[in-house]
Amino acid sequence: MKKILIAINFDEGLYNFRKELLERLIAEGYEVHVAVPIGEYAGKLTAMGCILHDTPLNRRGKNPLAELSLLRGYSDILKKVRPDVVLTYTIKPNVYLGFLCGRRQIPFITTITGLGTAVEGQCLLQKFTKALYRCAMKHARIVFFQNGDNEALFTKEGIAAGRHRMLPGSGVNLAHFTYREFPEDDGQTGYDTKAEFLFISRVMEEKGIEQFLDAAEAIKAKYPHTTFRILGFLEDDYTGTERLKRLADSGVVIFEGSVADVGPYIAAAQCTLHPSFYPEGMSNVCLETAASGRAVITTDRSGCRDTILDGETGFLIRERDSADLIQKVEKFLQMSYDERKAMGRKARAFMEEHFDRRIVVERYLQAIREITE
Repeated sequence: MKKILIAINFDEGLYNFRKELLERLIAEGYEVHVAVPIGEYAGKLTAMGCILHDTPLNRRGKNPLAELSLLRGYSDILKKVRPDVVLTYTIKPNVYLGFLCGRRQIPFITTITGLGTAVEGQCLLQKFTKALYRCAMKHARIVFFQNGDNEALFTKEGIAAGRHRMLPGSGVNLAHFTYREFPEDDGQTGYDTKAEFLFISRVMEEKGIEQFLDAAEAIKAKYPHTTFRILGFLEDDYTGTERLKRLADSGVVIFEGSVADVGPYIAAAQCTLHPSFYPEGMSNVCLETAASGRAVITTDRSGCRDTILDGETGFLIRERDSADLIQKVEKFLQMSYDERKAMGRKARAFMEEHFDRRIVVERYLQAIREITE
């Protein structure tokens, strides 16, 4: 039986966005091992048939002893499992296992799910991280990207040239995120509209929460029957907690915190606002919203712009530009109810044509077969 080792930094992300790949690998007869920090989704992964290897990992940690321990842990897992191919996601698994697999001549496939602030830019840390990637990817069989800007950066930096392939993000499970009937609004536009807007993300400045709050304040003052709802957990370093609490207490926004299933909330809303300026791979928030038949207003940057047709399935805004976001939300509100509904239907069709998760699964299976057969 062929063995696959998958390494990632977060078990929830693995389960929510790559469950279908895991299921398919197991169904195809592969023995699937997962190196991941054990969290609340460990039981679900084990129940699927995955063999878990706990690898404590601090996504933002820079403690040399902790990083050395992680590297040693990955090395021990490779010796124990002896995988036929390794799949890695996120920066630390990509880099550390890239080095280890290269030394041991173990075939590995890397996926760039977004480069993060540790790579984008020209400061010393970012230059160092690019150098690490350049060395770690020397022996990668395939490097998958989720957007063209990330691939262009790797090409410019001379990282794994000639082994690049593209994915439509993580794709979206169209059977789970089905088209949701558009919420009733009594056909109202303008002042009387009851349209609801969502923010679905970790609550952090880079995801555009401040721009969302700015829009909520401005739009609620002019369109008092609208609703602005926030789904996501507060990051420890978010500095706007007091403002968020004040706006929640006054009814300008509704803060739900982290929720297990965003589907019912998307169904009740007409549009998701995703004013992120974080270095996204491909925004799953935008994909899931569009698959549910709802419009998206998001940033004109890589990983966000790819998910919509500007003016047809949503609107693009400038980065960190609250005024532009407010203008686009008002433009959406001035559309007729039927126009908003049609925008959502076109969003669903766009997902069906280009972002079906089955496309992603097939491309991984094809890559694995090229290596193992």
